[in-house]
Order: sequence, then C-alpha cells, then structure tokens
Amino acid sequence: MHPIIYLNKSMVEAAKARVAPVSSAMLYGRGVFTTVAIYNSHPFLWPDHWQRLSDHAGRLGISCAGLSEKDVGLALHKLISVNRVNTGRARVVLLARSSRHVWQVSPPGPRKTDLLIMTGELQKLPPAGVSLAVSPFRLNTFSPLTGIKSLNYLDHVLSWEEAHARDFDEAVMLNERGEVVSATMANIFWVREGTIHTPALSTGALAGITRGAVIKLAREHFIPLIEGVYEMADLTDADEIFLSSGSLGLAIVTTFDFRTYSVAAGSVAAVLRDAFLSLTSQ
Repeated sequence: MHPIIYLNKSMVEAAKARVAPVSSAMLYGRGVFTTVAIYNSHPFLWPDHWQRLSDHAGRLGISCAGLSEKDVGLALHKLISVNRVNTGRARVVLLARSSRHVWQVSPPGPRKTDLLIMTGELQKLPPAGVSLAVSPFRLNTFSPLTGIKSLNYLDHVLSWEEAHARDFDEAVMLNERGEVVSATMANIFWVREGTIHTPALSTGALAGITRGAVIKLAREHFIPLIEGVYEMADLTDADEIFLSSGSLGLAIVTTFDFRTYSVAAGSVAAVLRDAFLSLTSQ
C-alpha cells in the first residue's frame, strides 16, 4: 500500500487518517468497495467500476449524494499522480456514516458517506503459475450480500488465508448447493475441448469487471463461452483453468489440487492472456 490516501477531499498520510468510529460502516460493515487496476497511470475500466460500486451502494442503502463517476474519477487520478503509480491497483471505498440501526450518533452530522481511496502495487503472480486448492468453506447464496462487493469480506479473507496455510495461492469456493462459484478473491474460468466455462451469477459469483472484459475478449476472438451452473467434477475435467480480477488481471492456473497444467503457446488461456495484456497496454 502506498503512503498517501484520499479521504473526503483530502490527501493524507495513511497512518494519520481518521474515520468516524461510531458509524454504520465501523459497527456493521455497511460499506462497499471496488479494486481498480492501474495501467499506464490510468484506472482501467473506471466507468464500469463506478457503475457497479454505485449500484451496490444503492442496494445496501449507502448514499452517493455528492459523489459522481466524474468527481470520484478525478480524485482517483489525483491520488495516482501523487503516489506516482504507473502500474498498480486502487481500492475505492464508500463507508456509510449512518442508517436505521440501534447505535448511531445524534445528531448524525452533515456527511452521510465517507469516500476512501488507496493505491498499491499489483498482486504479484508466482513465476511458476497460480496454484489452486478447494476451500472447505461454503458461500451462502441466501445472504442479502451475495453478489455485492461489501466490507463484509471476512469469509473470503479467511478462505484465502486457509489456502495459503496449505501453501496454495488461491482456492475454489462452492456454494451451499455444491456449485462452483469463484476463487476466494477472483472469478474463475476453465476450458474444456476448446470451450470456456465460467459460473453464472446465479451461483453467487460476483459480476467482476475484469470478468466482463474477459468474456468480451472471448467473443471478439470467436472462442465459445458458456456461463452456467457447474459442480466440482466439471472443474476437475478441465483442460485449462485461469482466474481474473482487478488485482491479478488474467492469471493462468498451473496446479489445481495436485493436478498440473502446462501453458501451451496458442492455448485458449494463453490467447486470452495475450489479448488482455494488449488491451491493458493501450
């Protein structure tokens, strides 16, 4: 993480930043965020990120009054410039100050939502490729937070930490019905006999911005892609597996639960990885 962050129209040192301790965000996790990749000092697909961020905020009752794609985008650009980020990532967070709950400040104060932006380096990929396990934890599709990138992210973090404790880089998450959903912090794709497969949003998968870019690239390269409902057996039969996220970009899996995969030139995953790299270099 870089030393300077943006908080409510001010650039401050991260170690000295302060937010309201009694707020809906701090007490209940009422907040949303998005992770934006930065390439050539430019936030990648920012309009798409803002559209999802504001939509998720609305679904959780978080006010976006006084915030817009343009204004938040300008703040993001300023922070990228201050921290001199050429290639990296940014996290844009909306923190709810108040809502209808038991503990709240009276009077609530003029600000309904805190805007927090931070930047950092892109997540480094292992030279040998990503290793993937299966998480023992399940995602609950009955939760009202399903499909929302909210601050209630500890289940994903704990799943990620559990995988790392077993020396894996990531882990496949299933829902309560045993359907493949995603990796802990990335969307998942796999290839079988030349066709790409990825979990449908109905499984609880997040509508990732990078996921959408990969789907678009597959169509542009006339590679068949199916969004569906799959079980673990479908994934274990894969010829190739890859992940996508704002932090990873497009990352090819070379080990899955002790199965190994080679990255062949001209393979579907390699073609899409190269196409994605070309897209981000523009």
